Amino acid sequence: MDLVTFGEAMVRLTQARTLEATVGGSELNVAVLAARLGVASRWVSRLPDNGLGRMIECRAREQGVDARVEWTPDGRVGLYFVETRGARIGSVLYDRAGTAISLVTPGSIDWASAFAGARWYHVSGITPALSDGAAKVTAESLVAAKAAGLTVSYDLNYRKKLWSAEQARAVQEPLMEYVDVLIAGEEDARVIFGAESAESLAQRFDIGAVAITLRDNPCSASLAADGTVYSTPRIEVESVDPIGAGDAFTGGLIVSRLEKRGWDDALRFATATAALKHTIPGDFCLVTRRDVELLLR
Repeated sequence: MDLVTFGEAMVRLTQARTLEATVGGSELNVAVLAARLGVASRWVSRLPDNGLGRMIECRAREQGVDARVEWTPDGRVGLYFVETRGARIGSVLYDRAGTAISLVTPGSIDWASAFAGARWYHVSGITPALSDGAAKVTAESLVAAKAAGLTVSYDLNYRKKLWSAEQARAVQEPLMEYVDVLIAGEEDARVIFGAESAESLAQRFDIGAVAITLRDNPCSASLAADGTVYSTPRIEVESVDPIGAGDAFTGGLIVSRLEKRGWDDALRFATATAALKHTIPGDFCLVTRRDVELLLR
């Protein structure tokens, strides 16, 4: 197992002419892309033992992800509703209160087992935003990952419907000492940490590498690592569904680094995977390595 991620997945209901049920969630989205690109990936979560919970596990496994799920009789599966307007996303409505993963408690996940044989661990700011218990388990997982010698990446992924910027800052600042690679949208970095650049964030928290995604479409990004700032040319595509593009960026960056690509090459690859996600309906970035290589030519 190369990559382990931890977080919530929900059932996504998309309304166009019909109502379509799919699955998505930030950390699962990252694991799915990595698995499709040939990286052995495990997703750790907590789900209710019912039809919807089993549906999520099934969709993860269909994409080649090892779903390590704590099954529980309590809680529920989160839902979110997406209204499409022609070829564009209209409104998005979340219904995620009281989900099974929000009821997770410290000590309930065997991190030593989850991390066995892994090289990289990824989690995002959505997970600690779900509840106090989820925040404590996120911190617990980061400590365990560093103790196990894993590279740790963290995506700020700020959701103002889950917590305030002040809460997000207070909870996440102490977590930064465990992070090797920090990923953030330009607006999230500014709102939570008051940062204007990848370089300023790297210096502030003494993080080895910080990537800032600059635009949804056209996609571009900057990255500060090893005293150097890298940037990518803009990639513009016909966007049909931007949801999950940030996760696709993260997945592309992780895969590239696990393959020992340099930061410049990794940033270009990650920006391409993010751009391609815009062209694919649903949360998962269902691309092949050849798709990415063709876009980069």
